[in-house]
Amino acid sequence: MSADLHDLGFLEVAEALTQKRASSEELTMALLARSEELESKLNSLTWFNREAVLAEARAADAARAAGDNRPYLGVPIAIKDLLNVKGQPCTAGSRILKGYVAPYDATVIARLRAAGCVFVSRTNTDEFAMGGSTETSAYGTTRNPWDTDRVPGGSSGGSAAAVAARLAPAALASDTGGSIRQPAAFCGVTGLKPTYGRVSRYGCTAFASSLDQIGPIARSVEDATAVYQVIAGLDPHDSTTAARPVDDCLPNVRAARDLKGLKLGLPKEYFVDGLHPEVEQLTRAAVAQCRALGAEIVDVELPHSKYGIACYYVLAPAEASANLARYDGVRYGFRAEAEDLQEMYEQTRAQGFGAEVKRRVILGTYVLSSGFHDAYYLRAQKVRTLIRRDFDRVFARCDAILGPVTPSPAFRVGEKTADPVQMYLGDIFTANVNLAGICGLSVPCGFTTGGLPAGLHIIGPAFADARILQIGAAYQHATEWHKQQPKI
Repeated sequence: MSADLHDLGFLEVAEALTQKRASSEELTMALLARSEELESKLNSLTWFNREAVLAEARAADAARAAGDNRPYLGVPIAIKDLLNVKGQPCTAGSRILKGYVAPYDATVIARLRAAGCVFVSRTNTDEFAMGGSTETSAYGTTRNPWDTDRVPGGSSGGSAAAVAARLAPAALASDTGGSIRQPAAFCGVTGLKPTYGRVSRYGCTAFASSLDQIGPIARSVEDATAVYQVIAGLDPHDSTTAARPVDDCLPNVRAARDLKGLKLGLPKEYFVDGLHPEVEQLTRAAVAQCRALGAEIVDVELPHSKYGIACYYVLAPAEASANLARYDGVRYGFRAEAEDLQEMYEQTRAQGFGAEVKRRVILGTYVLSSGFHDAYYLRAQKVRTLIRRDFDRVFARCDAILGPVTPSPAFRVGEKTADPVQMYLGDIFTANVNLAGICGLSVPCGFTTGGLPAGLHIIGPAFADARILQIGAAYQHATEWHKQQPKI
């Protein structure tokens, strides 16, 4: 067994298995060994069961030996602890789901299972995906592999840290306001937030149903594309999924070498006061690289983007307050000891939810309450429409938008926990993509002088996922940033 099997990406693992250069059991053992070695430093995983996972890997090897030639048979993948995998715990990073074991597979899991993937581990998340640092998890803070004094981003910080630290070749994550792209940028990996409705949310623990979207975090755009194509498509269990066919874009992504004929927009609103100077420098250098690859760079305006964070933090908590009403201690999960039913409800939610979840549930209930619904919730929905129209106008002029993913590199653990507003502002460049229901991709674009990664944000119109993947792949084929790995 090679000592560097954990270094292989998703497609490299598939190739190694197809060519019989390694077995799924060997690959999985290498990842489990690395997880056991590094988890005390990272806390990126909430669950892995060595025997259960190795049994899956051995079954995949037996199937391949019997003639099964599925390309991803036996390829390990990590799963954000928000997605139901039958027989595994699904805690959503919350004490209130302690003891819950998923009785069914989420649609994305069923599709990966049908492709033959092995579910190697479950990754840490901010509680119910509410956070930008993976510090609100009931299971402790995840650390950034590039600097363990810093956060990995959130809410999918566990997935991003696990992929960056080579605990898995790829991971599934979810993105409600930037929760795939921001941790991907902080951890120097690639993250895709697909168009809303492109990937089924069935079996994903809901935060804000009109904003949530599941997507991959991987080492490269090619790897992310491979995972995306497995999980995307219409699902009768999710009425918001689109009937549009999912094109096989992987060949074009692999072949992408230039950006000739593309017009890429550069919004002035994404280069504002407060943007870290090195993040701006690295983003502009990435834009220059795109120009060198043949793209025409044009200045564009998104005038309502400045209202995005305020709009998001009305709508997302409003939806969360409704979605989290089901966690009452009656049906599953944590139940507090109490003298009567009313007290049991109150104590279960008081003890089961963390401070950030309580903050958002209270805020969401307030903006939906009588007398405030029109002033806050309805007005935010109107602003959401204006934000979407801004994007429509820009995409009538250009093929995609470029910009920074985050206003700063990864910050120190504990630095923003006392100031929720500062934490929320970390989503300033990402949340509007969710509000508009369009697609966004984060690709590594360099490092600060302190050695922290930064990400280039590539934003496309609805259902132009293949286009932004090709743009990201062309950039990655011309650069080496995504090949760097932390020396943890």
